[in-house]
Amino acid sequence: MSTVATTTATGIETRISSYLLAEYLERLGVEVIFGLCGHTNIAFLDALGRSRIRFVSTRHEQVAAHAADGYARASGKPGVLLTHLGPGLTNACTGVANAALDSIPMVVIAGDVPSYYHGRHPHQEVNLHQDADQFQIYRPFCKRVYRVDRVEDLPRVIERAFHLAQAGRPGPVLVDVPMDLFSADLPLDAFQQMPTPLARPTIEPSVAAHIIEALAVAERPVLYVGGGVHSARATRELATLAEALEVPVAHTLMGKGCLRDDHPLLLGQSGFWGTPIANDKCRTADLIVAVGTRLAEANSSSWDPRFTFSIPRTRLIHIDADEAEIGRNYPTELGVVADAKLALGALATVAAGKAHRDRGRLREEITRGRRAFAENWDHQWNSDQYPLRPERILAELRKAVPADGFIVTDVGWNKNGVGQQFPITVPGTFITPSGLATMGFGPSAVLGVKIAHPGRSAVALIGDGGFSTNPSVIATAMEADLSVVWLVMDNAGFGTIAGLESMHYGWSFGCMFERCGEPYRVDYAGMARACGAHGVNIESAAALGPALEAALASTLPTVIQVAMENAPTPTPGHWDINDIYRKGE
Repeated sequence: MSTVATTTATGIETRISSYLLAEYLERLGVEVIFGLCGHTNIAFLDALGRSRIRFVSTRHEQVAAHAADGYARASGKPGVLLTHLGPGLTNACTGVANAALDSIPMVVIAGDVPSYYHGRHPHQEVNLHQDADQFQIYRPFCKRVYRVDRVEDLPRVIERAFHLAQAGRPGPVLVDVPMDLFSADLPLDAFQQMPTPLARPTIEPSVAAHIIEALAVAERPVLYVGGGVHSARATRELATLAEALEVPVAHTLMGKGCLRDDHPLLLGQSGFWGTPIANDKCRTADLIVAVGTRLAEANSSSWDPRFTFSIPRTRLIHIDADEAEIGRNYPTELGVVADAKLALGALATVAAGKAHRDRGRLREEITRGRRAFAENWDHQWNSDQYPLRPERILAELRKAVPADGFIVTDVGWNKNGVGQQFPITVPGTFITPSGLATMGFGPSAVLGVKIAHPGRSAVALIGDGGFSTNPSVIATAMEADLSVVWLVMDNAGFGTIAGLESMHYGWSFGCMFERCGEPYRVDYAGMARACGAHGVNIESAAALGPALEAALASTLPTVIQVAMENAPTPTPGHWDINDIYRKGE
C-alpha cells in the first residue's frame, strides 16, 4: 500500500488512520467488505482500493448487509459491512438485525458526521430528538455499539469489535466513525493488538456423564438442535452421539442439514411448518436434550403444549452458548453454557460403547412416519401442470444442484417448503433467514455465499415478492463477476400472507400483484437480460430442468422466472396468529 508516513515534532512516525486500518483488517484475515460509498467513508474506500481486500459495492445498503451475512454463514468468518451515515445506516438496519437474530458474526463500520459537528444537525445526521446519536438505532440488536470519539481509540475499538462479534453467541457489532477520524494520523504501530484467541467452554466430565446417563435410560429421548450446531461445525459430533445411543434427531429451520436427509434417525423439522413425526416425537418425549437453539416460536408451535413440546411434562436439558436463552421459553432441568461442537464431542465420547435402553423399532417408525407425510405431496414432484406446482420446482432444483451446492432461500413457500420437504445431504448448504424472516434476504445473501465458495453452485430460491424488493442484485453480480442463479417462484403476490388472509377473511386484499383486476407479473428475466446477465422465462414444467442445468454451467449470473401456483405449504404444527384473526362485517 503506497501511503506516506510522516514524522511528528516528537519523532513519532505516523500515517493516516484509514490506511493503517485497511492493513490491520488484512492481518485479521478479512477477505471482502460489502458496502456502499458515501461522503463519510470515501477516505477509507481509498485505503481499501490500495489493499488486498475485495470491496463489493452494492446499490443498496440492505443488499450489502445481507451479502455480508451470507458470506459469514458460508465461510465461518465474520461478515464486514461498510456504510455511510444517516440513510446508509438506516438502509442497512434491517439486514444487520436479520444477522443478529440468526446469531451471525458481523462487524459494521459506519461513517459519521465530523466529530466537531456532533449535535449541530449537519447534513444527513440522524437527529431531531437526540443529538448525534445515529448509532443508537442499532442498540436493540447489536452485541455492542461503539462510537469512536478520538482517533486514538480506533485500533482498540476495531479489535474489540472483531472479538465480540465472534465470542459467545455470535452477532453484529457496530463501529461508528466520524469522517474526520478516517483522515487523522496515528502512530505506525497503533494497530498492534490482535483479538484474543478463544478457548470456548465445554462440558465438565461429570455433567457429560449425567446427560449421557439420562439419555441412555430415557424411554423416549430426542436430540433437538438448531443453527448453533451449524455455526459451531458440529454435525459430525451430533451424528456420532445420536447413533451411539440410538436417539432420534429433530431440528429447527436453521438446524436443517444437521444430519443427512436420508439418515434413519432424522425426524425432520419441528413446529408450524414441521413434519408430523418430528412434532409427535418431541411432544411425547420423556427427555429432550436441546443444543444450539432458542426454542423459538415458529419451531415450537407458539409454545402450545398440544402440538410440539409438552414441557415440563417432558424433561429438558438445554445446551447453548448464550446463557440468556436457557430457561427463557421453557423451564429447564439442567442448563449448560457451552460451545455446541465441544459439548456434542464430549457427549459422544462418553456415549461410545454405553449401554442404553432398547429403542425397539424406532428407525422403522421414523421411516414410516416420514413416508406417510411425504405421500401427501410427493406426487406433486412430478406434476406437469402450468403454472408449476412448488413441489415440482423443488424436484428439478434438487436434481440439478450438486449435493454440495448452496440453496439460499428468502421468505414464504421457498423457505417453509424447503425446510420441510427439500433433501439436504451436505451440512451448511441450506441458508435461510429465520429469526427476522426478512424478505429480500435470499437475492442478496447468495452474493456473499458465492464469494465465500466461488467453486460451488449457489442458487437463491425466492418468490417474486422477495426478488422485487431489490433486483439491483443482478447488476451487482455482473460487476462482481458472480455466476449466481436466482430461481424466482412467481405467484404474482405475497403468496403466504395471501393464503392466510384468504383462509380467515375470504379474500387476498393487499397481498396480490394486480393491474385492472388481473394478475400482474414483472419480467424479471427480461430485466436480467437488460443487465447483460442471462434471463429465462419458463413456459412449461419440462423446461425448468434444462434451464437450471444451463444456468449452473454458465459463467454469467442467471434469473430463471417460473410461474407457480399459489399452493400453501402443509402446516402440521400450530401458530397462534390463527387464533387471533376475527372477521367483521
